[in-house]
Amino acid sequence: MLMNSADRPAMLFYQHNGFRVLSPGNHVVCAVSGEPVPLEALRYWNVERQEAYAGPREATARLLGEG
Repeated sequence: MLMNSADRPAMLFYQHNGFRVLSPGNHVVCAVSGEPVPLEALRYWNVERQEAYAGPREATARLLGEG
């Protein structure tokens, strides 16, 4: 069965002012919670770690070493 890009996570390259899509998809997976984050809703990521977060709570948890 073929999957279209709407059925899989995207692979992104995170930059300070945005991100570049390396592999198409409709979401990324939060590095802390594991929940899918739609690309349209993605607002939190870490450039050095190259990982995405579902929201400010998860980003803060990772920053503080709790996630």
